[in-house]
Amino acid sequence: MDFTQDIHDYLDRHRREAFDLLVELAQIPAPSHHEEKRAQFCLDWLKAQGAETAYIDEALNVVYPIGCTGDDPLMVFMAHSDVVFPDTTSLPLTIADGKIHCPGVGDDTANVVALLMASKYITELKLIPKDCGILLVVNSCEEGLGNLNGSRKIMEDFGGRIREFITFDGNASSIVNDAVGSKRYRVEIDTEGGHSYGNFCNRNAIAYLASMIDTLYTVKVPPIGRTTFNVGTISGGTSVNTIAQHAEMLYEFRSNKREALAIMERHFTAAIELYRAKGIRVTVTQLGDRPCSGDVDAALEAALSQRAAETVQRHYGIEAQFGAGSTDCNVPLSIGIPAVCVGCAIGHGAHTREECVEIDSLRPGLALALDLILHHF
Repeated sequence: MDFTQDIHDYLDRHRREAFDLLVELAQIPAPSHHEEKRAQFCLDWLKAQGAETAYIDEALNVVYPIGCTGDDPLMVFMAHSDVVFPDTTSLPLTIADGKIHCPGVGDDTANVVALLMASKYITELKLIPKDCGILLVVNSCEEGLGNLNGSRKIMEDFGGRIREFITFDGNASSIVNDAVGSKRYRVEIDTEGGHSYGNFCNRNAIAYLASMIDTLYTVKVPPIGRTTFNVGTISGGTSVNTIAQHAEMLYEFRSNKREALAIMERHFTAAIELYRAKGIRVTVTQLGDRPCSGDVDAALEAALSQRAAETVQRHYGIEAQFGAGSTDCNVPLSIGIPAVCVGCAIGHGAHTREECVEIDSLRPGLALALDLILHHF
């Protein structure tokens, strides 16, 4: 379907509605695994627009099927509802200097609003896709230890039918078309501990954890693709005069190459076994496992990437940069489904409490999302 002046006029008429929707939605708390309030809000909003087939699935995804017959090929358009912030009360929002400031407003609430407003247009005009079914999804669990559970659920339910996957996430200036995989662990060390004076020489869990971290940081990353590792948090101990019985850390490694992830896994396992051999109790819990890209048809992926880039150029007048990242695209890319991630806003300070989006960037983002979706109508 051609992106006509009538569509631009429609978006202009609903520009204020989209702004108000963003302001309202951005303040609703949505930590990963606890997106219930946002999911219900989005479902209620969609139903109010006439989206009778919309529903919430077991993973807290809000799913709106359009023109799906039960066995037809599917195109998925997605934006995630969760934010990195643990707040369970209303998120603080201010509007100043041409920007909306709120934790999570750009990552990913502005993109959710673009998806919702596109669904409104399609529903009001009762549009039917040409030769496929469309799934519009406000998904859960993209951030942090959400482990892409929302995207995984869509693949579990529809993966055999999905031909193409686009997620709206991040800034319009960059397009992700390659998956950075990761492994994330909690590592706990337990010793006998004791009184710092009376039991001096007893083993200290903090000291052994510190030594293990030092060992992990001597690992030389494999020269395959780009590989990184990080200890993100450490905790443990009881008081200044107590030999710590317990200490723990969160550790991850990432790469855009499966072979490099496997090498890092072997290094990590060897380090753990080294400390167990010292008689130390080490407990390892895997918290996250994000896959790298698999065998994706290069021509189909290139065509989808080019279409996304041309759409960014058309509505923002900028040349988007391609790169690898960790997004909801990881899951479809890992099983060979062409996928890209593109943003529908320009923002700053993602994953900080000073996060903001530029108000003037929102209208082009609405057009970008609708343009990509209407390609199939």
